[in-house]
Amino acid sequence: MKELYGKYFMKQKMMRTVLIPLCVIALYAIYTFGWRVLALLLLNLIAAVVVEYVCERKIFNKKKISEAVIITSILYTMTLPVSLPFWISAAGIAFGVFFGKMVFGGFGKNVFNPALVGRAFIYINFANPLTIFWNEAAQGLPGGFGAYILPHIDAVTTATPMLLFRNGGELTDLVNLLIGNVPGVIGETSKILILISAVYLIYKKVASWEIMAGTVLGFAALSSVFYFMGVESVPNPIYGMLIGGFLFGTVFMATDPISAAKTVPGKWMYGIIIGVVTVIIRGFALFSGGMMFAILMGNLFAPIIDYAVKQRAANKKAKEAAV
Repeated sequence: MKELYGKYFMKQKMMRTVLIPLCVIALYAIYTFGWRVLALLLLNLIAAVVVEYVCERKIFNKKKISEAVIITSILYTMTLPVSLPFWISAAGIAFGVFFGKMVFGGFGKNVFNPALVGRAFIYINFANPLTIFWNEAAQGLPGGFGAYILPHIDAVTTATPMLLFRNGGELTDLVNLLIGNVPGVIGETSKILILISAVYLIYKKVASWEIMAGTVLGFAALSSVFYFMGVESVPNPIYGMLIGGFLFGTVFMATDPISAAKTVPGKWMYGIIIGVVTVIIRGFALFSGGMMFAILMGNLFAPIIDYAVKQRAANKKAKEAAV
């Protein structure tokens, strides 16, 4: 089995490091929502691997595919509601891998985060399954380990924390938000696990703390301004960070080493852009979330930011040499 895996996959140590906290979050998601989480994970993994394999072998004439596609499929799955129809899920990850990665030339050449490209595709084309249909979260043992999927909820009276605030200004208990026993997408619920993952990834030096800090800084600063101005659609910064996919996106999506900024000053600016845009979309756009579009926008500006930083450093060096 190991030899077969090595024959088709290009080993990438960094991706294996990211895989560890993602597996822990996935396991907790199964407890929270049921075994359908695993079914979605396996389906998306197979679809992603098939698309990348066909492209690498038939278009680029390469022998192996990247282990990054495994991370992409898991990250994509973590952004979905557990009840999403299988065919929509598979269509999304296939679109994300092909149009978000392979059309740019494969691993290391993509401009956008392919997992978010896939989610944006189904979010725009199949909005109802992604924004209306939610499931109960487990409240004790055996939780989702004893069920294929937990029951649907009434989206009017028991919506996700994000929708509860957006529709009626209702604030979910902070303890429940931290633990994760609240309705939502598969991977965003347990904020404690996400924060622990952030510490682990920073310690292992596979995720940029500058990007995380910049994102939090931009989000907190603009949220504070709007909150103290009395803008009702923007909650206090702490609560805002704990609802929706802000923390998950900050830790796992914004820090994607391929689509993020590379220079140190660029990482700070890139993160601040994501945090600021998230607040604006959440508070004033039709979308209840905003992290997904904010990161994709940050991806768009990342090369420009790095170019500007490098050009400024080169100009400064040239002036010093001329003196």
